[in-house]
Amino acid sequence: MTHTRLEVTAELVRHLLRDQHPDLADRPVRLGARGWDNQLWRLGDDLAVRLPWATESADALLRKEHAWLPALAPHLPLPVPVPQRLGEPSERFPRPWIVTTWVPGEPADRAPATRAAEAADALAAFLTALHRPAPDGAPTGRDRGGPPADHAEGFAERLASATDKGLIPDPDAVRAVWEDAASAPHWTGPALWLHGDLHPANVLTTDGTICGVIDFGDLFAGDPAIDLAAAWILLPDGATDRFHRAYRPTPDPATLRRARGWAVWRALAGLLIADAGVHGRPGGKVTWGPPAHASLRRLVATVRRPGEHGPEPTEPLGRIRPHS
Repeated sequence: MTHTRLEVTAELVRHLLRDQHPDLADRPVRLGARGWDNQLWRLGDDLAVRLPWATESADALLRKEHAWLPALAPHLPLPVPVPQRLGEPSERFPRPWIVTTWVPGEPADRAPATRAAEAADALAAFLTALHRPAPDGAPTGRDRGGPPADHAEGFAERLASATDKGLIPDPDAVRAVWEDAASAPHWTGPALWLHGDLHPANVLTTDGTICGVIDFGDLFAGDPAIDLAAAWILLPDGATDRFHRAYRPTPDPATLRRARGWAVWRALAGLLIADAGVHGRPGGKVTWGPPAHASLRRLVATVRRPGEHGPEPTEPLGRIRPHS
């Protein structure tokens, strides 16, 4: 669902600041980015204003970030956009908005990580620090909180659509990775803090490595597999083993199986969004396509096919076989 879009301009941002946070209103304002849920406007050199502009859920996600992220941010080894102020709905702009710190860097969908060791270590350190038991009352995941098996219908729809569009060369191998994940034992540990949306547009890079993480609107507590999927989405070839060695505690085999499934799920979404867009956004986001293709290529390379010989895959999937 979407709101009727409001035209957001520098003049509007300045008006909102003058009305609710006048001590910030004289800072220079310029457009930073138009994201999936929010527009981002630079506010001087060190702050930014985030205003929801499309999705219905963005209002609650901004409020969640404002409530929870300031307490988590000091313990994270990478810069994140820390909420500083909350703007309430008004006659001029009938939705909440926030002022956050600005995190420099280039989104990884436009500037992928290329330094494998450094990127793997940075991602592992960040997720090790974030993945701590969440307190009672922490938010739960929307459609990503349960095991992959709960999303069989949605996966089938994504796979069928991507196959019909000719976006994937080997649908059976993709299905095999997902089915192995869906059959993996469920998470039985404590509900851990999770970013929940670690796709390339939400991770920043500089000089070939990861330098920041943004958009914590999906922050929730649950199974770490959804975040560990990022190793196949964000890192260059040959980096996932190093990531798994650096992340603590070392992921158990069942968690890695579920993480592979979530990586396939996210990669299919990236392909479809890059191809045609969703939620009425024509043209898609073409920069989401290359990392999604690369992720699927790495994941399906782990599938051992009946009758194949030669060395075991780099990251074997146990008893996984393509769907017949």
